[in-house]
Formats: sequence, C-alpha cells, structure tokens
Amino acid sequence: MPPSAPHPRPATGTPEVPVVDISATGPGSTPIQQVMGLMREHGPVLVRRLHGRDTLFVADLGLVTDLADDARFAKHIGPALENVREFAADGLFTAYNDEPNWAKAHDILMPAFALGSMRTYHPVMLTVARRLVDHWDRAARAGQPVNVPDDMTRMTLDTIGLAGFGYDFGSFARDEPHPFVASMVRCLEWSMTRLARTPGQDHTAADAAFRADAAHLARVVDDVIASRTGTDQRAARDLLGLMLTAEHPADGTTLDAANIRNQVITFLIAGHETTSGAMSFALYYLAKHPAVLQLVQREVDELWGDQADPEPTYDEVGRLTYTRQVLNEALRLWPTAAAFSRHALEDTLLGGRVPLRAGQGVTVLAPMLHRQPVWGDNPELFDPSRFTAEAEAARPVHAFKPFGTGERACIGRQFALHEATMLLAMLVHRYRLHDHAGYRLTVKETLT
Repeated sequence: MPPSAPHPRPATGTPEVPVVDISATGPGSTPIQQVMGLMREHGPVLVRRLHGRDTLFVADLGLVTDLADDARFAKHIGPALENVREFAADGLFTAYNDEPNWAKAHDILMPAFALGSMRTYHPVMLTVARRLVDHWDRAARAGQPVNVPDDMTRMTLDTIGLAGFGYDFGSFARDEPHPFVASMVRCLEWSMTRLARTPGQDHTAADAAFRADAAHLARVVDDVIASRTGTDQRAARDLLGLMLTAEHPADGTTLDAANIRNQVITFLIAGHETTSGAMSFALYYLAKHPAVLQLVQREVDELWGDQADPEPTYDEVGRLTYTRQVLNEALRLWPTAAAFSRHALEDTLLGGRVPLRAGQGVTVLAPMLHRQPVWGDNPELFDPSRFTAEAEAARPVHAFKPFGTGERACIGRQFALHEATMLLAMLVHRYRLHDHAGYRLTVKETLT
C-alpha cells in the first residue's frame, strides 16, 4: 500500500486505551479467558503486550460496529491464523483476502450452503444423530454417564464427513475419538501455544510433533479425496463434489488439487469442532436451568408428541424456535469461535477516537462483546428470551457476532445451526438430562 499522510500514533499509551503487559506471566492455557478478565478490570478496549508484541482487543459495541464496515476494514490474518496456515494454507478460513483461491473457492462452494443443498444434508444429519442416540441408549441401559463434549465431537465429525465429503469416520464405533481429532486438537494447541513462546527457548520437539500431526491430517484428507477420485462426481453436489468438478461462474476455472486438500482440512476442522463445542455448552446450560429445559421439552413434545423415535423433517427443525433461542444464548455466552480480527485498509480513527495504521490488526473478543450493556443489566445470566424475534429486531445488528463478520463470515453457519438445533431437540425429547455430579463449567481453549 503506498504511503499516505504520516501514520497516526498506534493505539497505545493513551488514557483511552490502557496497555496491559502480561510478559511476566504469559497468557497461560486460557488466553481468551485471561483477556476477558483484563477487560472486566480495564474496560472493553485494551492493548495486551506480550514480549514487546502489542495486540489491540476490543469488545465495545460502537467500535465493533465500525470494524464491520467492509469499506474501511477487512479480515486480518494475525499471528494465530498465521500458525494455522502451517496446516490449512489458503483454505477459506486462513486465506489472505487477496489470495485468488479464496474468492474462487468461496464462489464455487456457496451453492453447497443454499437451501436446496441444506435439504439434501438433512437426512445425513439425522442418520448421524441416530448413531448418537443409540450410543446414549446403550449408556442409559448400562446406567453409565455420558461424556458430552466427546460425543458431540463424534457426532459433528461424522456429520461433516458424510454430508460434505461422503466419507464415514465411524466415530461411534470407536472407544476413543478418531485419530484425526487428536491430531487436529494438537495442531490447534500448537498454533495457540506458539504465540506465547518465550524468546530463546528450544521448541524443536514441539515443532517436530506438530509436523507429524499436520502430516497425519493431510493423509486422512488424501484418503477422503481418493475415495471419490475416479468416480463420476458431476451429480454430487456436496462440498467435495463441487470442489472436484465445479467451474467458477466467471472464468470457468476449477480448484487445484492442493487447494482442494486445504479446503477439506478447513471444513473438517471448522465444520465440526466449533459446532460440537456449541452443543456442549447448550446441553450444560439446559442441565443447569430446569425451567429452560422444561420449555424446550414442551416445544419438542408439542411437535413430536409421545413418539419415542421421531423422524424430524427439515421444515420441522425450522419450527423449533425456542430450541434455537437456547442455542443462540449458549453461543452468546461462550461463542466457540471466540475472537476474530480485522485490519484497517488505510490510516483511520476507529470509532472516531482510536488511531489505527493501515494494515494494523484489531481483535474482537466476542464473549465480552456479548456481555456489553446492550444485553441488559445481567449479561452473565443464561436467558434464551434474549433471542425472541422481537428482542433481536430491537438490538443493534452487530451486538451478536459468533460467526465473524462481513464477506469472510462463517460460510457454514446455516449448516451448523440446523445440525445443532435438530440434535438438541432430539436429545431433549428422548432423555431427561441429569447433572449427576454437580458439574462446574471449565472451558478448555485450543484456538476455539
């Protein structure tokens, strides 16, 4: 970008923007929760300094609204996503804005999330949901508790594998999670902990382990692609079918083999890990709030009556409005994609008061944005009535950001919400959730 007027001073060292140096302690294993604590102490705009590297975090609604202006700001690939690029390269989530494969893949894959495609995914989602129900039925008969986060991860991985790529991970036939999941989690942990490295330390072993995990992800994805190679893909309108055959509407080009691998890795990770977290939080809150659970039960029982094994239709899922409110409220309190970053396209004043240089990144901390005064005087309270149609219409559009913003927002949003709403309703209809151990919420962070 050519130089313009002299750069404004960075947003550090001003009364408006406190600087908090965490170099002495580091970010620990829960950096998002650490910044949430800092914001509770210092306010919704701050600079976190770590070993001389400054990161501007914001949760102020006015500033986030400003950042959502695509004429002035764009997605920022900061240090965390730079690390993810080591194994996802130019996939949709980690591509730079000007990388040609981003726009090409986005245009080619958009039809995979249109209404017609969503209807074709529904039976696959239902098939996998039944696997989970069978798994929980066996546990119930044996008088055994279930591990909700592990089982949600099994369900969402099998769903994206089958619906998106025609590939069955068979997660419920395993005692342990699929090896892909273990490698994925370690890759994400490496991406996060690499940010907090103390200069001068030796990380050779950690980097070697990461390369082995990244290679395993690539091998699994190559198997997924190979299972479809050589067959007629023209009738397959799922994600992989489009990747292998669809031509860009403008120039007729297709995705190259390397980018297809990057996109499959991206969708397998982004298409399951965040959704499983959202489901886990929603079930946690239902177990802790019997009155809310009763309202969900009433909604699903009105829809399916005393059917022990209902066959939810696509349209029925759309009528589960209160169940969807529960999911949204869980996403408000603990959005599983907890932060996103934007950068200024040219020198500017954010919100008319915070100077930014062209290219300077700003990280939006969604959990604290979702606890701002616009949410009322008790934002920590779990209250699905915040998401009635009337409440949503009265609230500023940028107050709720669990899926990012702008043209780089989550392409699979409707896929995830449909899958999660249906499963939540099926589980509440079939089971009476019981928090048998008085569980206290602990939130693990990798990059989600």
